[in-house]
Amino acid sequence: MNSVVVSWGGIMIINPRAFISFDFDNDEMQRMLFIGQSRNSRTPFNIQDWSSKEHLPQRTWEQTIEDKISRCHMVIVLVGPRTYTAIGVKKEIEMAQCKNVPYFGIYVGGAGATTPLPTGLSRNRVIGWSWDAIARAVNQMTSEGKNL
Repeated sequence: MNSVVVSWGGIMIINPRAFISFDFDNDEMQRMLFIGQSRNSRTPFNIQDWSSKEHLPQRTWEQTIEDKISRCHMVIVLVGPRTYTAIGVKKEIEMAQCKNVPYFGIYVGGAGATTPLPTGLSRNRVIGWSWDAIARAVNQMTSEGKNL
């Protein structure tokens, strides 16, 4: 994959293509805030949001999303209070696993350490919404899975 390498406090980070997985019915605003802040923050990386922005028919959705995930460096799961109930998020995590695309989660919308997680996402792979922590997680993802 072609990428740009930058340094963040001595950590090397690529300019990642990230698929943003989120609960479409409950966390659209959190996705918009996350993408907006990633563009305006002082982080030296730019997250390219390849997530689906609209409801798609099931057959089209699965083909489109699997293709997008396979072309990304990582999947970032926005974990809100009800994300664990989102079937689409569970499927996107499964797709990432099948395609060897590394993934991690970020707590959003008041979610935290006691919030139930979607199937396939481990608690030790979910962080709070801090750009320093996100930079470290992005760096970690660049040395996992298909990015090796």
